[in-house]
Amino acid sequence: MTTARNHDKEIVKTLEQFLNGGHAHATFEDAVKDLPAALRGEAPEGMPYSIWQLVEHIRITQWDILEFSRDAEHTSPDWPEGYWPKEKAPKDDAAWKHSLAQIKSDLKEFVALLNDPDVDLYKPFAHGDGQHLLREAMLIADHTSYHTGEIIVLRRLLGAWK
Repeated sequence: MTTARNHDKEIVKTLEQFLNGGHAHATFEDAVKDLPAALRGEAPEGMPYSIWQLVEHIRITQWDILEFSRDAEHTSPDWPEGYWPKEKAPKDDAAWKHSLAQIKSDLKEFVALLNDPDVDLYKPFAHGDGQHLLREAMLIADHTSYHTGEIIVLRRLLGAWK
């Protein structure tokens, strides 16, 4: 017998697949893998941002969505300046690795939130204006996928994509 909770489990499983990427396109991890450090802060001619700025934008946005989804007291950064780093390049290799690690960690925490048996995927947050966990999961997946594609385009323009 199929129940609403079984449907939710299938939806959560599908959301996890979307959030982790792949299937029809490269993953975020694929897009940043083996990127030469010298190219992290390069913005190809005609492009307004570097790969570092895209990575940081993904990190900040995903973190904001995670915190908004689990903490009614969370204050989001100012839009748009709070979501984009001014620096074209990371200050060092540690900053690059920290950003990648936080993206991975925050995604894992968001997936854990989705898998919480007490969470209602469709119930609007009391502190929002209609947002619910299903919408926020789709937003993270869509946003990260979009900017992952941009990272790949920048890598191609920089001659650093297979």
